[in-house]
Amino acid sequence: MTNGKDPYVVLGVQRSASEEEVKAAYKELVKKYHPDQYEGNPLKDVANEKMAEINQAYDEIINNIRNGEASSRFSASANFDSAAVRNLIQTGNITEADNVLSRVDPAMRDAEWYFLKGSVCYKRGWFNEAYDNFSRASSINPGNAEYAAALNQLGSQRNGQMNGMPSGYYQNKNVDAASCCCDLICLDSCCECMGGDLIPCC
Repeated sequence: MTNGKDPYVVLGVQRSASEEEVKAAYKELVKKYHPDQYEGNPLKDVANEKMAEINQAYDEIINNIRNGEASSRFSASANFDSAAVRNLIQTGNITEADNVLSRVDPAMRDAEWYFLKGSVCYKRGWFNEAYDNFSRASSINPGNAEYAAALNQLGSQRNGQMNGMPSGYYQNKNVDAASCCCDLICLDSCCECMGGDLIPCC
């Protein structure tokens, strides 16, 4: 996010804007705020700050478009309310969260959708499916640290505890202390990703 501001608002474009539309809006703002137009003017410093903001907003939006994302983390999905689904997961309303996600057209499912679907699967104990969804989210948006962290931590747990288990299910009746710690750390990470904190000291 651009200094706490929505870059789409900074550039004055819709979230569905094409790359060409974004470039056109950017060029218009450059003409208006380029510091060269303010030589000897006390507003030059303000123009410099404005251009820095415009440049950052442009870079963020272009990166989103080129990564195949309609919007980045600061915005809700065009097809579902990402923040609402995160809240449902955080408060334990897993079935409702899954229902909302299931209603999204498969052709419109973005990285955020796969991350949230993975979170739902994790809560249900379906670790293979969770891993597959986290992996898909990371492949769509490889620059997202939250998606990568979830994938890496679940990958470590999956490799250490799920060898030979049926897809989608993980049952271990002889869980030792180390396994419990690993589970708790992974759960804490997922909770923190969604605004919670299972283990306050970590």
